[in-house]
Amino acid sequence: MNDTEAMLQAIDLAAAVRATTAPNPWVGCVIEAPDGRIFTGATSPPGGPHAEAVALAAAGEAARGGTAWVTLEPCPHVGRTPPCADALIDAGIRRVVVGIEDPDPAASGVGLQRLRDAGVEVEVGVEAPAVRLQLAPYLKHRTTGRPWVVLKLGASVDGRTAAPDGSSQWITGGAARADAHQLRAVSDAVVVGAGTVRVDDPSLTVRHVEGADPLRVVLGRAAPDAKVQPALEFEGELTDLLDQLGQRGVLQVLVEGGATVAGAFHREGLVDQYVFYVAPVIFGGSDARPMFAGPGAPTIADVWRGAFSAVVPLGADLRLDLLPALDPATAPALPVGRAAGAAEEPITGSTPAVPVDLPLPADDHLQEDR
Repeated sequence: MNDTEAMLQAIDLAAAVRATTAPNPWVGCVIEAPDGRIFTGATSPPGGPHAEAVALAAAGEAARGGTAWVTLEPCPHVGRTPPCADALIDAGIRRVVVGIEDPDPAASGVGLQRLRDAGVEVEVGVEAPAVRLQLAPYLKHRTTGRPWVVLKLGASVDGRTAAPDGSSQWITGGAARADAHQLRAVSDAVVVGAGTVRVDDPSLTVRHVEGADPLRVVLGRAAPDAKVQPALEFEGELTDLLDQLGQRGVLQVLVEGGATVAGAFHREGLVDQYVFYVAPVIFGGSDARPMFAGPGAPTIADVWRGAFSAVVPLGADLRLDLLPALDPATAPALPVGRAAGAAEEPITGSTPAVPVDLPLPADDHLQEDR
């Protein structure tokens, strides 16, 4: 196999376990034996073997003299499992190709150096932009202590989330709603406002797809008998919330509140990734409810500008993934038909603080599937 082909396969292996590995990174590994046989592995749930160990176990003695491709630098330290760098050395791997270096202070560069000191040929940077995009939540957490923030909204083509009377079921179709649950499944926490809880009484559990339910966070207070309970109830600044969630080991937060919560996260510059589910629906008037509430950019010079990282058809709808403007020199090619970290095929059935302890207006409610 060539390096690009093998690393892309490792990226796909990592994507398949995205919902099961946190707070550990989702990593894929491909091993080619000298006789050409291929063995693969991906990170197990916490406490289980890492990707390299899984692939090495599959290869056995066939790994000796072979090449390993791994999306993230092999770990050099003992945690819940033994060091993967040592495992590769002990298995007799001749060459290791790594997507990106691990930014974790306990690992950064150490695993690579250990491999080199043992005489293993090491190459770093193959398909690095794609790996960085896939591991963005882990990389942000390890470098800032805060989780990756995804803001999800379902809307019409003209940017409206509900009719003037508040009705919103269903703007998008079943495929988009199932994909939104997949997004919830790969998130470690989901955030909504107290107004959403009062009006919609959402459960915020994972349905339609396999995956564990995220930690549920309410901005304000929720009734003891609300479906969202048990939940973390938070009153304070959004930046403090993200710090606290990061300390809990939360790598990705999904913001599912309505227009008021969406506007607050957006205005503070706290959103790392916007996910819009856009339906071929037009309300055709200014009285339908918008995606964001509160003051917006006062002039065109002040608008937030980003870059599309994925465009995914989901039945009759589109999923649009939007990131801060990417450097064209390092940005991966725009995947059309597949979102970063999403399933291989569309599912049918990845400033001044704003106080959040005030009651949210009754119209600030979740759109789409609760």
